[in-house]
Amino acid sequence: MIQLKTKTIKGKIVVVTGLHIGSGNDKMEIGGIDSPIIKHPITKEPYIPGSSIKGKMRALLEWKEGKVKSNGEICKCGEPDCHICRVFGSGNSADTEKAKERGPSRLIVRDAELSRTEFCKGKPVTEDKIENALNRITAAANPRHIERVVPGVEFNFEIVYRIIDTGDGGERDEAFFKSVVLEGLKLLQSDYLGGGGSRGNGRIKFVDLKDEAGAPINLQDIT
Repeated sequence: MIQLKTKTIKGKIVVVTGLHIGSGNDKMEIGGIDSPIIKHPITKEPYIPGSSIKGKMRALLEWKEGKVKSNGEICKCGEPDCHICRVFGSGNSADTEKAKERGPSRLIVRDAELSRTEFCKGKPVTEDKIENALNRITAAANPRHIERVVPGVEFNFEIVYRIIDTGDGGERDEAFFKSVVLEGLKLLQSDYLGGGGSRGNGRIKFVDLKDEAGAPINLQDIT
């Protein structure tokens, strides 16, 4: 088993509707944000964790392929021919023989850092959005403060896909790059990222996607 090559995709993630990827909040502040977003510990700027992108891609693909279990767990079959486990990893280390035949996960998703665009220069990139939970009987409102990245903000996007020869010359990995990786990006763009998607949050758009040779990639061409 050898790694033959890698495929790299770079581009931008543009926030279309407010984006909320929560960080958790271990302290209470009067008048503060109830649900803050994740931020870089040094720069305090928002970013999109690679795990959030990769996890949502996997979830959407498993829904599409009918691989979602009744308990909601990820696919852990670990079969060498399972395109989900082969590309994203199986999370199943018990069967070492399957792991040897399948090899390591193929997809690497980098954290998406804030892009230095004209939009971000001197402009706020986050907002405090107030949402209300309305009591159906008393009509009393329970407002909560949600922090979001505002529409128009861009993040730098990069993924790396490994082509590994497991006895087929890398043919399956080549095929899965389009049917799994690019399809996963297309599904994510049609769905939402982060929390509150059913309330309008999290719509994103991939722009200026290019491969390692600089050739453009159009997700609309993926069928």
